[in-house]
Order: sequence, then structure tokens, then C-alpha cells
Amino acid sequence: MARVLFHVQHLLGIGHQSRAAAITRAMTAAGLDVIYATGGFPDSTLDLGGASVVQLPPARARDATFKTVLDETGRPIDDAWETRRREALLAAYHTAKPDAVLVEGYPFARRRFRFELLPLLQATKDDGAPVAVSVRDIVAQKSSPARAQETVDIVQRFCTSVLVHGDAAFISFNATFPAAADIADKIRYTGYVSPPFTPPQKAPTRDGVVVSVGGGAVGGPLIRCALAARPLTRLRDAPWRFMTGPNLPEPDRRALSASDGVSIEQFSSDFRGLLSRAAVSISQAGYNTVMDVLITRTPAVLVPFSQEGEIEQTIRAELLTHQSGFKFVPEPELTAKRLALAVDEVVFDTAPTTSIHTMNMDGAAETAKIMLHLASLKR
Repeated sequence: MARVLFHVQHLLGIGHQSRAAAITRAMTAAGLDVIYATGGFPDSTLDLGGASVVQLPPARARDATFKTVLDETGRPIDDAWETRRREALLAAYHTAKPDAVLVEGYPFARRRFRFELLPLLQATKDDGAPVAVSVRDIVAQKSSPARAQETVDIVQRFCTSVLVHGDAAFISFNATFPAAADIADKIRYTGYVSPPFTPPQKAPTRDGVVVSVGGGAVGGPLIRCALAARPLTRLRDAPWRFMTGPNLPEPDRRALSASDGVSIEQFSSDFRGLLSRAAVSISQAGYNTVMDVLITRTPAVLVPFSQEGEIEQTIRAELLTHQSGFKFVPEPELTAKRLALAVDEVVFDTAPTTSIHTMNMDGAAETAKIMLHLASLKR
């Protein structure tokens, strides 16, 4: 059985890990033996489809600036920790002896972890193991031309393929990575990674509002604003369900309280089912949440996270709001009144849904197919 080592490092939210898990499930379903090497904190609820897990010494970002990375004890990582991580990753690689390696993000992201990823890539080069990079549709690189050239150089030296989990008909990779032409021969669009969803045979009556903030680490302001906006909307008497995510800061969590018509939950095992029955979704514009909204065809108000110079979610939200069924409220302009107006506009918009829902969402299966091929090259 062909074997793939998949390196994944999530630092703040849960989006990267959720997408990586969907890809891992698709690879195991395709017959690959997957070694999931995770550098994030353990998550016993993650469904990896039977893949083997190698838990590296875990790390997380202190906050949304990503400037400080903390170890498992809550202290900033140092040289000794980096050495321990690097040795653990290389030991996992040499033990697994994979036929191919999949790296989440690097070198387009996760540069803070180049202390272990460059040695890993060198090991694959020495062994002749093909390497693919798993990267989302939008890479919001806050970088100079020199940084972009460094990325290109690493891809050209070490990587067989760059797997872009998007659809060029929606947004091309060069829209956010201008040096894409220099690696065009390696870029493969997989389609968006979205786990399968079977809609109800009979279309449900849509009612109420679902407010979600992904993992919740930066979702407090949106949740508080949505609570304040509820009595200002035409859906004030409908049920509102708030999904806070597991990482909502404790002060934000303590400030919330359920009331008549308002329920507050950390997560739902049937989140897509909830969306498919909701009149409107209020959320940020992260990759996974947008996929959930699209596949359930739920009218949505998007409030993209844009602090600390982040532009990825704003780009995605702006693209989507050219279609019917979406409204965009910039985070710096967020008020209860503005949010309430957007909710009413999107819910009572009678324009037909456009072809945005026909974008390719078979990214996990296509990624698995590509990794099967790459693994066969070494074999």
C-alpha cells in the first residue's frame, strides 16, 4: 500500500485542520496509508478516516497577529523547542518511509516553521519522494517581491506539485500570488475541499438564523453584534442559533446568555443540516464556512475577519457578493444596525440564485487522486 506523510500545522482557528482532515479521509478512502503529522494541539473529535497520527510537540499562536507562537506549556517557542520539533518530524519521516509527502501551506504560509520544513523537504529530495503543497484558493501573502521569489525558489527546488484547493473559474491563483506564472507547470487546481452533503429529499422550510464564527478565537465581536442586531431585524421573532466554536475567549463566552428564541452552542454535529434549514447565515468568510454556505445554498451575510492586515476573507467575501444570496459587511463598519439591514436584505431578496453554486467542490477526492499518482512515481 502506498504511503503518504501529511504535515499539518494549525495555529489559531480550526479551518486548516478541518480541510486537512477532509483531505486525509479522502486519501485513506482511496487506498493510501496516511501518516498525519500534526503540529497543532490534539483534537480527539477529528475524523481522519483511520489515518495514523503522529503528534508533534504542539504549538499555537498567542493571538491573531501570529507574531508569537506558544508551546504546550504556554511559553514562546525557543531554539531548544525547535530542535525537539525538528527531530520529532524527521524521525516520523524516516520511520514512515513515505512514497510521497503532502505539506499544508509551506512555503506559501507557515514560514515560521521553516526550521523543520526545509530539513523535511531536503530529506524527501535525498530519498526521491515526490512532494506536493496543499494550499487554499487565496494566499494572502503580506510579502515583498523578494519573499515571493523565495517561495518560488523553494517550490522549484523541492516540490512536484502545488495543489490549489479552489476553482480557477472563481478565482485564479495568480490573483493573490502574482509570481504564479513562474511555477505554472506545477499548479494543479483540485476544486474546493467540501465534504459530501446530501440535501433533504424534500426541501425544508427555511426559518431562523444561524450565527457561526468557525473556531471562535476571533469571533467575539461578531457574536455580540449579532445579538444586538436581532431585535432590529424582521426575523426578531424567529429562532437564532449561535455557534461559538471551541476557541471563543472565556470573557466572551461568559458574556453570552440564552434567552427566548436564542440558543448558544459550542458546535453542532449537524451544522450543515442547520444551515440547510436556516433562512440566513451570519458568519465570517473563512474557507470552510463559505463552503458550507454554498453547498447548502443558504442566504448569507458575510463579515470577513480583517484585523492585523488579513485580507483573505475580505477577498472571498467581495467575490461572493457579486452573486445573489450574499451580503458583505466590512468588519470595520460592523454595527448592529448595519448587520440587521444586511440580514433583511439577503433574506427577502427574490433574485434567483446564480451559477456560483456550480463551482468544483470535489477537491478532497481530486487531491487523493493526485497523491496516489505521486506515490506511484517513487514506487
